[in-house]
Amino acid sequence: MKLSRSRPRSPGRRSRSLTLALAAALAAPLVHVAPAAARDTLPFRDPDLPVAARVDDLLGRLTLDEKLGLLHQYQAPVPRLGIGRFKTGTEALHGLAWTTDVHAGGAVRTAKATVFPQSVGLGATWDPALMKEIGSVVGDEARGYNSENPDVWGLQLWAPVVNLLRDPRWGRNEEGYSEDPLLTGLLATAYGRGMRGDDPNRLKTAPVLKHYLANNNEYKRTETSSSLRPRTKKEYYEVPFRIPISNDAVTGVMTAYNKVNGRPATVTPDAAGLIRSWTDETLFNVTDAGGPNNLIGSQNYFDDLPTANAATLKAGVDSFTVDDTNSAKTIESIKTALDRGLLTEADVDEAAGHILNIRVRLGEFDPDGGPHAGIGMEVVNSPEHRALAREAAVEQMVLLKNEKKTLPVDSGDKVAVVGPLSDTLYTDWYSGALPYEVTPVDGVRARAGAENVTTSEGVDRIALKDVRTGEYVAGGTGADGAVLKTGPTAPDATAQFDVFDWGQGIVTLRSVANGKTVGRHNWGSNFSNSQAQPNGWFVQQMFELEEQPGGTVLLRYAGYENPADPYVRVLDDGTLALASKADATPLAKEVVSSGTESAVRAAKQADTAVVVVGSMPFINGREDHDRTTMDLAEGQVELVEAVRKANPNTVVVVENSYPTTLPWAESGAPAILWTSHAGAETGNALADVLFGDENPSGKLPQTWYRSEEQLPSILDYDIIEHDRTYQYFEGDPLYEFGYGLSYTTFRYGEPELSRRSMGADGTIEVTVPVTNTGKRAGEEVVQLYTRQRKSRVKQPEKELRDFAKVEIAPGRTERVKLEIKASDLAFWDVTRNTWTVERADHDVLIGSSSDDVRQRAKIGVRGERIPARDLSAPTRAADFDDHDGVVLADETKADGDVVAGAAGAWIAFEDAHLGRGAGRITARVAGTAATTIEVRLGAPDGRRAGTLDVPATGGVYAYREITADLRHARGRQDVYLVFGGETRLSEFTLK
Repeated sequence: MKLSRSRPRSPGRRSRSLTLALAAALAAPLVHVAPAAARDTLPFRDPDLPVAARVDDLLGRLTLDEKLGLLHQYQAPVPRLGIGRFKTGTEALHGLAWTTDVHAGGAVRTAKATVFPQSVGLGATWDPALMKEIGSVVGDEARGYNSENPDVWGLQLWAPVVNLLRDPRWGRNEEGYSEDPLLTGLLATAYGRGMRGDDPNRLKTAPVLKHYLANNNEYKRTETSSSLRPRTKKEYYEVPFRIPISNDAVTGVMTAYNKVNGRPATVTPDAAGLIRSWTDETLFNVTDAGGPNNLIGSQNYFDDLPTANAATLKAGVDSFTVDDTNSAKTIESIKTALDRGLLTEADVDEAAGHILNIRVRLGEFDPDGGPHAGIGMEVVNSPEHRALAREAAVEQMVLLKNEKKTLPVDSGDKVAVVGPLSDTLYTDWYSGALPYEVTPVDGVRARAGAENVTTSEGVDRIALKDVRTGEYVAGGTGADGAVLKTGPTAPDATAQFDVFDWGQGIVTLRSVANGKTVGRHNWGSNFSNSQAQPNGWFVQQMFELEEQPGGTVLLRYAGYENPADPYVRVLDDGTLALASKADATPLAKEVVSSGTESAVRAAKQADTAVVVVGSMPFINGREDHDRTTMDLAEGQVELVEAVRKANPNTVVVVENSYPTTLPWAESGAPAILWTSHAGAETGNALADVLFGDENPSGKLPQTWYRSEEQLPSILDYDIIEHDRTYQYFEGDPLYEFGYGLSYTTFRYGEPELSRRSMGADGTIEVTVPVTNTGKRAGEEVVQLYTRQRKSRVKQPEKELRDFAKVEIAPGRTERVKLEIKASDLAFWDVTRNTWTVERADHDVLIGSSSDDVRQRAKIGVRGERIPARDLSAPTRAADFDDHDGVVLADETKADGDVVAGAAGAWIAFEDAHLGRGAGRITARVAGTAATTIEVRLGAPDGRRAGTLDVPATGGVYAYREITADLRHARGRQDVYLVFGGETRLSEFTLK
């Protein structure tokens, strides 16, 4: 999205252009009007007073209009109290994002922040201690930028993302840590704690978790609803939010774009209730960008903005991220809501109080700016921060395969470094600009010596000729390029382009004339070679070369914002412009040099060939675009195969943001190494691992599947019912959760348990001796899983309960201490709406991955036996045990979940005690058409005990109570409610 262009925007996305323009747009200095002596005497400026007292004092001094001015992302100043503007929301996903020139007092200085590996890479470190260090660096650098321009670089940081990576096709897979809630929650806790610091009353920054809740598809992301049964919500999706909040590591949540059970997450009642119940600290919650407008736009949930914004505040969301810097619409709509009686000033006070609490804790109102005010730009991209970035890039690399000890590479060997990602580094949408770049080629050259390294990017270099005129398409030679046009009659350097294959026919073209990527020129119909790499909200640098009969090609523009006529035509003046397919100009594609042949030549000259392949984060799926395949690009697969044939000693480096299907993995190259897009130090870190200076210790944070066929629809959120993630998946993955090899080996000794059984509130300590049986030091992630043997409900095949990353010297043994808390074994009992620890035996599985179990033990848990269901009390329909064909929906627009069923759908309530007989069912239903709900026993097609005649109630929120007689409904039964047509069922009772 470009603020400076008059183009359609994706609803609610933040703009880099907007962020970078704010220094000019908000050029006036922060407002300080009141005399310093007077201000310093005000209680809200007294750092010795309790935070709550300071907030109350300041809130009491504000007028209603001034309080309303706090509710938008760009909070208005209060000049009479010497209070300046305040901006929420600085992106800090894996380092401070969207960094560029800093405007300081009218001067411009370049200071690009430290870029750490993508979050999915940080997830592969399994290292909370490292994560806290990284978080602290990010907090320091945010403070540094804030010291230069607080109007642009606010101290409320929108990070980390804790949405679980339940489906690797999710476009934002790169933003999350793991598919596992415990691993995600602990890494987020560490990162958040580093960003905010350890003093609850003196925040370095104010981290905010994204995006609550169950936000895992980009396809129609504001319109689709994540259907969450209570167990999946409680046991899976809530957990990574609850862990950091309950550990006081973050200061709020951002609500998501999607709906949850039919209700937009922007107005989730959890924001006021459940989420705040997890901590005694005050939380400051925000909407995602544009979320408030979606409520009356794509979601069509409320009639007008005053109603929508009133509902948002009532739901417990304090700040409106909407309409860029224009807060007027938000303020006016809330005033209207107050006039209508939809809100009271007390509602405004509550939200404003949450906001001011964070601002007080950030030190804004302290006379000296608080303990972190002295952090300046000198910390940004410091040598210490660069060193930490390199360490993180090393730790997140995962060795997937290493046959015949292909790795590490011997010092002095000749190495070929080839492939489309061998000599470039890519960033993603939420990355900062790289302050410097060490590509894989750079890193290997520095380690092995330039004389020992041969290279090739392995991409074809082509020329495109207008077959009508014989003239070639050419680009400009300057740094900014020029509008492409035909002219040269021979394919000189200006008329040559390198073709990078990103799969499914999509390519990018890099001009040899100046090394810049070709894209649309200024959002118009022409094209220029002006971009360093694909970028922007609407990526403008994507093409297809469509082969035509007779050997020519048509050049089709394939950018994310597709015009109606996407083909390229050569105009009379030689410039290239968009046109219909019928008007497209046939072009001859001449291969100046073959990328595969070049890579093969380089590989043949080397002892070891390193092929670097992978993804382009702006193209192969990202925010607003789910992946349609997990495969490597077809051309990249062909390159790997060709290099391997030329040099059997081939290492494949897969550099991307998500699990990849590698059907050749088991029979192909002898060594495979995975890395995320790991920042400026990628090349150095890669060389460290390739040459054995560092021993790889990364472990996969999510399952790598063999194919998309092993996955259900991306819109399916019921991980229990459809066997999602390692917890429930019963298939054979390519690489399992927690997998990762080392250059050394580890032996696991027999575990020692502090006890063999425990009560429902007990803890068992597990000590396992782990010995490094190799010849080099290494780090091992010791993982402990449990599996409940018998249960009233379907339990995971295994679930991570604890882990420890330990460094062990060769020949040494470390006694690794882990623990199992009975409370961690609890599940959500839908029969009573409570957490319960069931009486059961559990297998304890200890090993190097979720499938590589080295040691086992058994423990007993003296929990409770869950009694039979009592359906004689009102029972929520959403609290079913099993289901088919139903979704969860919103009971009202404010609160509650109901079951929405269609013809043939059913819900089951297992092991219900009906006593001597239930003679009547009473149900609360709503719908627009008359239908039936059958009561059946034992199975969906079991004996019919009765039928509810459901009337049309006048709407999905218009509930009526109906009854029906039952026959032969007695004893212990599995009760099924089978829907005859579309209706909503809120609750029912069997009497």
